[in-house]
Amino acid sequence: MEMPKPDQSVIARRRDIAAALSRIVPGEGVIVDKDALRPYESDGLTAYRTLPLIVVLPESTEQVSAVLRYCHENAVKVVPRGAGTSLSGGALPLADGIILGLGKFKRILDIDYPNRCAVVQPGVTNLGISDAVRESGFYYAPDPSSQIACTIGGNIAENSGGVHSLKYGLTTNNVLGLEIVLIDGSIVRIGGKHLDSGGYDMLGLMTGSEGLLGVITEVTVRLLRAPETASALLIGFPSNEAAGECVAGVIAAGIIPGGMEMMDRPAIAAAEAFVKAGYPLDVEALLIVELDGPQSEVEYLIGEVERIARDKGAMSLRISQNEAERQNFWAGRKAAFPAIGRISPDYYCMDGTIPRHQLPVVLRAMAELSDQYGLRVANVFHAGDGNLHPLILYDANAPGELEKAEAFGSDILKLCVKVGGVLTGEHGVGVEKRDLMGVMFTKDDLDQQQRVKCVFDPNSLLNPGKVFPELHRCAELGRVHIHRGQTRFPDIPRF
Repeated sequence: MEMPKPDQSVIARRRDIAAALSRIVPGEGVIVDKDALRPYESDGLTAYRTLPLIVVLPESTEQVSAVLRYCHENAVKVVPRGAGTSLSGGALPLADGIILGLGKFKRILDIDYPNRCAVVQPGVTNLGISDAVRESGFYYAPDPSSQIACTIGGNIAENSGGVHSLKYGLTTNNVLGLEIVLIDGSIVRIGGKHLDSGGYDMLGLMTGSEGLLGVITEVTVRLLRAPETASALLIGFPSNEAAGECVAGVIAAGIIPGGMEMMDRPAIAAAEAFVKAGYPLDVEALLIVELDGPQSEVEYLIGEVERIARDKGAMSLRISQNEAERQNFWAGRKAAFPAIGRISPDYYCMDGTIPRHQLPVVLRAMAELSDQYGLRVANVFHAGDGNLHPLILYDANAPGELEKAEAFGSDILKLCVKVGGVLTGEHGVGVEKRDLMGVMFTKDDLDQQQRVKCVFDPNSLLNPGKVFPELHRCAELGRVHIHRGQTRFPDIPRF
C-alpha cells in the first residue's frame, strides 16, 4: 500500500516557522525532530495526544515577546506549557501550532520578607517556593498534590488549589502581581508587592484564564508565616454520608480547619497499601482534619471537632502526637492518585465542586452511577470546600471502557451543576469540560466570555480549542453552538 505523500505546503510552512523561531531563540531552543517532540504530545489528561508542529523554549521575557509577536504577525497558533501536569487537557498541543514551553523560567528572583512576598519565574515549582523560604519560617499556601512537579505559572493558568485551600485560599488568593506577554508581543505588568490596586481586577481575570489571554513570565506570590502549631485528626466513619455530615457540622460550627480532606474505602485501601500511613481499613470513609494556629486555640478546636465527629457516628479517631505523625497522616492523601494507579490499569481523574451540604446526596448518586456503568470509582477530595476528585477506574485496552469512563465522568459533572455546583474547582476546563460548558452557561454567558478573549487575542491564536465549545471570529460573535453533555473530542487524536 502506497503511503500518502506529505503535504509540501505544510512542510514548507513548518520549515519557515522553525527558521524564524531559531533566529529569536538560538542554540537548542527550537525542537523540530519528531522523536524529540514526543514528550510534549500530551499532558496529564493522557487519553489524548498529538505532536505539536514545533516546540520553542525561550529563556527571557524578551524572547517570549518576540516569539508571540512573530506568531501574531504570521497567524501561528500557540499553546503555552509549563510542566504539563494539567488534568483537563489545558496544555494539549495542536498539530498546526507551536508549544511555547516555559521550563527554562525557573529562577526565584526576589524574596521580600518585610513585604511577605516572593518574585519568581513561572517555571518554579509550587513546592520550590516553600522550600526556598522554609528555614525563615514562611511558606506558600496553595499545595496541589502535584506540587513537587507542577509550576506556579500553570497553577495561575488553572487557579489551582490544594489540601490547605479551605483556610488559605486558591492560587487567586495568594498571587499579588504578574508580568504578562500578550499575543502582539506587548509586555504588561499588573499588581505587584502592594496588597491591592484600583481599577478593574485584571489580576483576577488572568488567574484561571487557562493560557487564552496571555503568557505569564513573572509572578509575585504572597508568603505566609508558618503557624505556631498544627495538629491533624484522622477520623473513620461507617459511611460516606456520615463523613459528609461531619464536614458540614464542622463548618456550621464556625470552625475553618487548615485542611479537611475525605477519602472513601477504595481510596483508603489503595493509599494505605502504597504509603502505610496507618489508616484504618474497617471504615467506609476517612476524614483528615488539620487545625493550625496558637497552641491554645488548636487544643480547643481539636476538642470541638472530636465532639462533632462523635456526634456524627465516628468509628475511630486519632490525633497526631507530633509533626512526623501529622505528616504521615497527609502522606497517604497526597499519594492517593499514584496509589490508585497501582490497583487499576488506568483511571480518569475528575474535578467538580458542589455545595458542602450536598456531599451525602452526590456521593450516593455517584455510587449509583458506578453500578450503572460497571466501573469502580474511588473518591478523594477537598471535603471542606466541596471540591470533588472522583477517580474512575477503567482499562483502556478493554474495548469501550474509555468511552464508558468519559460518559461516567460527564454524568458526575452534570450532577455537580444540578445540585448547585460548578464544572471545575481547580483543574480548569481545558478540553475535558469544554463541551459541557453549555450545561452550566447560557449562550449569552459564553458569548460574553468570548468577547473578553477577543480583547486580548482577536485572532484566537492563544490556546485555541480550549474552554469554548466553539470559537467564533471576534468581529462576528453570533450564535454559539454547544454540544451539550458530550465529552468526545474528535479534533484531538486518542492514544
